[in-house]
Amino acid sequence: MSTSIAVVGDRDTSLLTHRELDAAIARMPTWACARWVGTDRLPLDISEFDGVWLAPGTPYRNDEGVYALIGEAREGGVPFLGTCGGFQYSLVEFARNVAGIADAAHAETDPGAPEPVVGMLGCSLVGARRLVTPVPGTRLAAYMGTEPSHAFHWCNYGLKDAWVDQLRAAGLVVSAYADDAGVEGIELPAHPFFIATLFQPQVGAANGGPLHPLIGALCAAARERAAAHAH
Repeated sequence: MSTSIAVVGDRDTSLLTHRELDAAIARMPTWACARWVGTDRLPLDISEFDGVWLAPGTPYRNDEGVYALIGEAREGGVPFLGTCGGFQYSLVEFARNVAGIADAAHAETDPGAPEPVVGMLGCSLVGARRLVTPVPGTRLAAYMGTEPSHAFHWCNYGLKDAWVDQLRAAGLVVSAYADDAGVEGIELPAHPFFIATLFQPQVGAANGGPLHPLIGALCAAARERAAAHAH
């Protein structure tokens, strides 16, 4: 059974992370058909896809379209993986539309925001590897294990600590940390598959590394959705 996954982002092969993402797509199971969808093509008929991967590379050409897509995947139970920028925008969408923080902002696109939900990290993580520790009992830990591992980053922005408790109270689960980067992973336990990470799990695929378990898990969740709809 063919499974369709939309890789949403503004593909730019001059970016290492996008070349790595292309390599990860090529290493997906043969039954998983993943293709890039530029944000300028949003809104997207999400019913045409079994899963969504919101790719790095912000700001997007169509930020509002991206926020709407996240909300549609969240509310519609569509398997969703957000990485780096996808993690950051997922936090803002959840803060605005679930946690009731109407003016939740991302400091990259709203630098004048007094208390952004997503703000500058204490130090740049562009091209950096950090030791990421999954939280036991989370889905992310089920896929990756609970032992800390080094993960690749290409970012300057992350979740501000001041908002963590309010987002948790609204149902967000923090699934991974890094000592010097804060929250590294989030998930929604009531959703079939909604996971986002600050780190970029696709990096390493271009060098022949195995498909990261989070990417494999997205493919599997999308296949389950496709099978359910076929019946």
